[in-house]
Amino acid sequence: MAVGMVVEASNNNGREYGGRITSFVIMSCMVAATGGIIFGYDIGISGGVTSMASFLEKFFPHVYTKMKEDTQISNYCKFDSQLLTTFTSSLYIAGLIATFFASSVTRAFGRRTSILVGAAAFLMGAALGGAALNIYMLIIGRVLLGIGVGFANQSVPLYLSEMAPPRYRGAFNNGFQLCVGIGVLSANLINYGTEKIKGGWGWRISLAMAAVPASMLTIGAIFMPETPNSIMQHTNDHDQTKQMLRKIRGTSNVEAELQDLMEASKASSSIKHPFKNILKAKYRPQLVMAVAIPFFQQFTGINVISFYAPILFLTIGLGESASLLSAVVTGLVGTTSTFISMLLVDKLGRRTLFIIGGIQMFFSQVIIGSIMAVELGDHGEIRKEYAYLLLVLICIYVAGFGWSWGPLGWLVPSEIFSLEIRSAAQSVNVAVNFLFTFIVAQTFLSMLCHFKSGTFFFFGGWVVVMTAFVYFLLPETKNVPIEQMEKVWREHFFWKRIVGNKSSEGTKVVVAP
Repeated sequence: MAVGMVVEASNNNGREYGGRITSFVIMSCMVAATGGIIFGYDIGISGGVTSMASFLEKFFPHVYTKMKEDTQISNYCKFDSQLLTTFTSSLYIAGLIATFFASSVTRAFGRRTSILVGAAAFLMGAALGGAALNIYMLIIGRVLLGIGVGFANQSVPLYLSEMAPPRYRGAFNNGFQLCVGIGVLSANLINYGTEKIKGGWGWRISLAMAAVPASMLTIGAIFMPETPNSIMQHTNDHDQTKQMLRKIRGTSNVEAELQDLMEASKASSSIKHPFKNILKAKYRPQLVMAVAIPFFQQFTGINVISFYAPILFLTIGLGESASLLSAVVTGLVGTTSTFISMLLVDKLGRRTLFIIGGIQMFFSQVIIGSIMAVELGDHGEIRKEYAYLLLVLICIYVAGFGWSWGPLGWLVPSEIFSLEIRSAAQSVNVAVNFLFTFIVAQTFLSMLCHFKSGTFFFFGGWVVVMTAFVYFLLPETKNVPIEQMEKVWREHFFWKRIVGNKSSEGTKVVVAP
């Protein structure tokens, strides 16, 4: 059965990819995107539980004492603790290491197997976190969640990009970031509810609830199909690949796409050392993007909001319950804006959304920093009207991220890599993302203590740099078939000097309107 939405995209030889967006491919991608819910949940849950007094008293008594009893300490420094940030950031250093193992699993056994390994690690991490009796159990649970995130984030975006019809690849892949937003929102809602449980054990429910989406992903991954690209890469079985293409495209007219997959698989099979191969000049643009895009995504400052929103709202004078509720509001804004991005990304293109979001984030960060510099001193509380104005500005900032660097930071890298380097390049992308996520998570509370309101000017400056980078160096990839993406670099004014401006067939990419 097929959903009635016709898809046509031209490859570089003028052949058309026919087909429909089928219910089969929608269900498969929905299951895979559940990995995003777990990732978002793990991001959102840590900031909430670390603002709960009962959690801090049990695992971080020094921070609890500073928050409750030390009246001399600066507002900006109450939560400055390397052990507290280690709880949050340990997930990302584990994910960084795991993603390189995930690359080998994905290349050798396929995208689905890698997703399944990640889901199993999520389940173990959720169980250990919810049952934690000491700081060691707590951090080991986060490390296991990090392993799951490393495998899922390496394989899920590839799975979505390869299963999606070219014309709607942006919307499908942005579903991953939408699920991340849903996960963050769910975590914030659960934290808001569990904080009110008498007895001070609500944080256990918050940590253990990660098992719910992890179970969904584990069961779903057992039954979900492998991508045609992966089938061709591992079996070189043209008939099996053709059958899968017919099933996911809802048409028998798959010869053009099959031919491109055969050519890409042939090139891929000749590559024995993909991590060494990615260093070649012809892959230089992809390598630069694999490093620059995740780096810039983290230096938008978004994880300051994602990890520490409740703590940040406590800093500006909101109460514990109000801080958790404010985090729910920002989570709702982020999820809504990502959904809007899904609707617009294949119409307006990637570059337009990057630039609009960058401008929006820059101005909101500058205003936030200015208000905090004027109104929030080291002691006392900011006036309530300014606290709520800051909440509105943070929502504007989150919305800008939600339709730009949030989803596109995962979409663009997953769609630009040639099949022969795809798994390795995606691992580089995820590893860089986790490395700088770890650095930002580990240093933010200390940065807030020392830079104070200047923290927001710091991230605002980086937003200017990344917006200029996109404007000058990132070509538009809207509607370009994934196996023909290398032609985009050959036609770019800067990158063609490095990779050459003549394709192997001597033809130009034609994109369906």
